Amino acid sequence: MTRHSGSRNCPDCGDLTRRDFLKTGAAAVAVGAAMPLVVVRADEPASTSAATRSETLVGQLYGTLTAEQKKTMAFPFDHPLRSKVDNNWRITAARVGQHFTADQQALIREIFQGLHSPQYAATVMKQVEHDNGQAGFGGCSIAMFGEPDTGKFEFVLSGRHVTRRCDGDSIEGAVFGGPIFYGHAAASFNEPADHQGNVYWYQAQRANELFQALDGKQRKLALRDDPRPEQQTDTVKLAGPGGKLHGIPFGELSADQRQLAEQVMADVLAPFREADVAECMKAIKASGLDKLHMAYYSVEDIGNDGVWDIWQIEGPDMVWYFRGAPHVHTWVHIRHPA
Repeated sequence: MTRHSGSRNCPDCGDLTRRDFLKTGAAAVAVGAAMPLVVVRADEPASTSAATRSETLVGQLYGTLTAEQKKTMAFPFDHPLRSKVDNNWRITAARVGQHFTADQQALIREIFQGLHSPQYAATVMKQVEHDNGQAGFGGCSIAMFGEPDTGKFEFVLSGRHVTRRCDGDSIEGAVFGGPIFYGHAAASFNEPADHQGNVYWYQAQRANELFQALDGKQRKLALRDDPRPEQQTDTVKLAGPGGKLHGIPFGELSADQRQLAEQVMADVLAPFREADVAECMKAIKASGLDKLHMAYYSVEDIGNDGVWDIWQIEGPDMVWYFRGAPHVHTWVHIRHPA
């Protein structure tokens, strides 16, 4: 299914009922209010135990799987399903809350939480519980590719507004193990201009601080009206060397503006574990910070307030695309340069 950015409708988001929203909307507001703004020190390496705990747990989970469970959610490492991403999908029929024992469910939860920073893990879990309706986290599904401890592997969890990966660096050149997705529809499907209660709206607020710091000429370069359409995995197709990029290059920012841009990037990365943040920054620096472009989009400006709901950071080997209308969808794909 495809949704183009010119409409406030979101058919891809579809299986959360109005009843579910009424039951969980108030909780979502509380989640957003609790979300702190944390600046990540991306230059500090994570401890080995913290960096690999989720990978260790993936190995433990795999060891508990029955032959019947594997039929539903275990695949060869090079299976094409491994590279897919979407904003509302279940990668297999293996639902966390239905196809696994209580102990296995606990391992899956711990794997997922371990992929996030200690400051954000509980809040991200609440967002996933909220956006997946009555089933909550149990309504998500998982897949395993390859076999942990015997070679390359990847664990993938997906659901409404969530795709996360754990690969133990099995995917050569990939940050986060490949494309990921995060989003949130807080108290309503069509959010107001202030996105009250949205866990991730703080990221757009930070990005808009950078826009306000640009001068008139820079704003004209940064502001566009043609955001990329949401087209499942094609949404995160990379431009590659020589590709046409949207917006203002980091190389045209002043020293103060560049410092602010790097702070925005750090805040955007804040929900994720330090090992992935460090790998992300290493890949971006290897590709070249000056090659990054920051773009804002004037379409779907909720409330017509000039606080741009849609923006992105893009480079030859990176897409971080944030669409805040009608609620937040964020598509991420980052690779080390070839």
